[in-house]
Amino acid sequence: MNSDKTQWVDLASRSLGAGVIYANDELFADRENLIKPEDPVFQPHTFGNKGQVMDGWETRRRRDPGGDGQGDRAIVRLGCAGVVRRVVVDTSYFTGNYPPEVSVEACGAEGYPAPAELATASWTTLVPRSAVAGDARNEFEVAGVEQRFNHVRLTIFPDGGVARLRVHGEPVPDPRLLPATIDLAALENGAVVTGCSNMFYSSPANLLMPGLARVMGDGWETARRRDAGNDWVAVRLACAGSVEVVELDTSHFVGNAPGWATLGSDSGDLVARTALQPDTRHRFAVPGGPVAGQVRLDVYPDGGMARLRVFGVPTPAARAALADRFLRLLPEAQLAAVLRAAGLAPDEAARRAGARAGLADLPPAARARFRLRSE
Repeated sequence: MNSDKTQWVDLASRSLGAGVIYANDELFADRENLIKPEDPVFQPHTFGNKGQVMDGWETRRRRDPGGDGQGDRAIVRLGCAGVVRRVVVDTSYFTGNYPPEVSVEACGAEGYPAPAELATASWTTLVPRSAVAGDARNEFEVAGVEQRFNHVRLTIFPDGGVARLRVHGEPVPDPRLLPATIDLAALENGAVVTGCSNMFYSSPANLLMPGLARVMGDGWETARRRDAGNDWVAVRLACAGSVEVVELDTSHFVGNAPGWATLGSDSGDLVARTALQPDTRHRFAVPGGPVAGQVRLDVYPDGGMARLRVFGVPTPAARAALADRFLRLLPEAQLAAVLRAAGLAPDEAARRAGARAGLADLPPAARARFRLRSE
């Protein structure tokens, strides 16, 4: 488990592909604002046809006699399924129109269920009904819920506005969806930054984000060094793997790209010191396919990088460990569905799910779904 809270990723960020798939009401402000990666903003006296334009999700005022007790709801499909460690309900700039109380629940489901299907899902409470303050980042630690979720449901009581919903946690990939060669340094596959020398302008975790950087601010940039040292970032890979290709991407860094870089690992250098060009995706073949579980990128002397990619083949032991962790973290209902799909009878699937089945409980014929060798 990654115990460094600063490195927990926002699983609900649009940058990771999250989506707000349902809201029962969004009359004043769109539900999609909840998952914007940037901080909320406010422009006073900016009015549209429905009032002040708010950078958040805002529902109409409820007029039910006494209220129905249910509140307003929005469901977010997480960009990365994972174990949730902290939830932030950000009510920035909502002062006279924020909800007095909120709750947050989560569920795990196979495939891509529609909102109507999720209505009958088994939801687990992450944040019980709790009071929140207006114009504030309301933070809630989530303890004792060691399960992998792929949807969260925010309920506000009785109505009002929320600027952002942040769901910080640890990505847990589905090994059935990982091809033979993966990006071992991808955040969505479980890689994490474990240390860096400097992050003055932007976070080193940006190096591991999916897709291409859109602007310079999407990467990692250090302050200008005025000494004889150099900057670096260390990454624990998603799993140990045989490295085939490395990419060092300086896209959008024109006058502030590093002059040189090296990429080392726990098995030796993957890329020896090499000159870098500004605004360029540099790719390097790695001879011999050395097995690495951790890497360290050194840039000389300082500057900015957009992305780090380490493409490789997980070792058999590492892939088996990913599969076992995935199965043991699934909510019981989803695990039972996985076991039924693997060929177990419903009663047996339910029994094994209730006993928190792991890889050893997977039928031999189903191991191929996880790209595992049959035993």
